[in-house]
Amino acid sequence: MNAIEVHGLAKHYGDLVAVDKISFEVGDGEFFGLLGPNGAGKTTTVRMINGIMEPDAGSVFIKGVDMIGDPLKAKSRIGCIPEVGNVYQDLSAIENLDLVGRFHGLTRKDRESRSEELLASLGLTDRGDDLVRTYSKGMRQRVSVACALIHRPSVLLLDEPTEGLDVHSRRVIIDLVKKTNSDGSTIVLTTHNIEEANKLCQRVCIINKGRIVAIEAPEKLRRAFESIQTVEVAFDRIVSPTQFAGEHVSAAEAYGDKCRFSTDDSDEAIRHIVRVAEKEGLRIVSLCTQGPSLEDVFLRLTEEGT
Repeated sequence: MNAIEVHGLAKHYGDLVAVDKISFEVGDGEFFGLLGPNGAGKTTTVRMINGIMEPDAGSVFIKGVDMIGDPLKAKSRIGCIPEVGNVYQDLSAIENLDLVGRFHGLTRKDRESRSEELLASLGLTDRGDDLVRTYSKGMRQRVSVACALIHRPSVLLLDEPTEGLDVHSRRVIIDLVKKTNSDGSTIVLTTHNIEEANKLCQRVCIINKGRIVAIEAPEKLRRAFESIQTVEVAFDRIVSPTQFAGEHVSAAEAYGDKCRFSTDDSDEAIRHIVRVAEKEGLRIVSLCTQGPSLEDVFLRLTEEGT
């Protein structure tokens, strides 16, 4: 049985088609990513999956349960971490967890043990009795994570869970999400952080203008675009990348203290770069070639639809 099945899902806002009859499946225990530019329809899709928003057409099944036909049973199998924390500011972390645990029918003993376990995992044990309104943004998001996980959901939906967080809070949340996945939960991650998706997701679904443009494992997507090559070069002084424009250099940009060149033929591009460097009296400090990154593939796929 798949953890999530989406069939012909659609949502309109007046004349705007936010989600355009998309279909996909997420396997049991899979770490699945939803990627797309702003306004692509990712958050709307997640809201329909978790039952917050009713679709105009289509269906969603969570572990075989129809979200529209039996929403309470379907929602009981889901934990959701929104981009903006939804915890109660005038309750403590422990009180928030106890309340959510009650909603899910946990016994007092289970609520107490689970709250203690989650707060320890998230580094909040010493602050558990403090009101959430005294917390930083990163700490509040950690409490949101704990609330989503207290009932050990089969499916965990994360909508930009680390957006705007400090490095420490981001690492704590990601580590707990990875552990939750290794313990058997299915994860659906919506993110703008392409590198994060590349590291975490077994498959990614790229959405643009409400439609799916690709669903595949990150490595397979990159292999499908092997013609996208880059050459990174560091010179002994700062130079303008545009002076290296040539037949096999389709784009040139500064990349920190290096120059990055896009090409369809890395051998010819390197020869051209070396010739220009010799002409300009430049010394090459380092040079490396790279195949397409997931970001390159993402940009190619989403730009094709604009």
